[in-house]
Parts: sequence; C-alpha cells; structure tokens
Amino acid sequence: MNRAAFKPLQNTSLPHSFRYIRLERARDPDHPEGSSAIAYVMVAPLDTVSRIDVQVWKTNRDACRIVRQRPDQADQLGHLVRGPGGGWHFHYDVTGITEDEAGYHLGDERFRLGEYVSVREADGTHPYRVVAVAPL
Repeated sequence: MNRAAFKPLQNTSLPHSFRYIRLERARDPDHPEGSSAIAYVMVAPLDTVSRIDVQVWKTNRDACRIVRQRPDQADQLGHLVRGPGGGWHFHYDVTGITEDEAGYHLGDERFRLGEYVSVREADGTHPYRVVAVAPL
C-alpha cells in the first residue's frame, strides 16, 4: 500500500459532519449479483442532505480520503479531490498505480444507505451502492 503520503487522522479534530462511507459494486452485466470485494471506502464530510460538503472539504482536504479495494490488488489509498468545474475525483497518492477515477455527478449524489452512485474507471463507468454511512 502507499501509506507514506498519509498523516494519521485524528478523528477528534475533524468536524462532526465527517463520515465513513462504503460503496460496493452494484449489479451490472459483469457482476449480476454485485460484488462486495470491489469497493471504495471514503472518509468525507456530508451536509444535512447527505451530499459532500464542499465548504468543510475545503478546510479539511487532507482528511478526505479514499481507499480503492479490489480482490486481486493491494488497496490503493488516495484523496477525494475537486477538479475544474466542480467534479469530484479519486486521486491516488505517491506510489499508487491507479489513474485518477471520477465520480459521475458525485456533487449531486446523496450518500445514504441503498443509494447508487457511478464511478468512471479506466474500463468504463460502473454503478456502486452505498452500503454503509457512519460517523467517524
């Protein structure tokens, strides 16, 4: 793993809006039952309607993390970053071998249990289901 880029998070120093969010691959033609082994774990602030809170993100960028989990690869650690035009990307740090991935309209998505989000990966855009949202 590429842990060298990360300072440990001090949960007590983060705003209360920070959440642990787990996204798992939803059903699609390649995965008719979905897959819990293909996932993303996010640490990000959510606003009162469960969207990514841009203002809190701006003042706590280093704490907004992403972990890309695949069954045949080491976890890739990265940050949740905002690109030109306001789009959200998963940027993998230092020794990461994975290109940045982009959330499809992540700024408009609500991170609530059972909701679906799309992530644009190297091989196309794939659906993910929110399976966990919890305070840090």
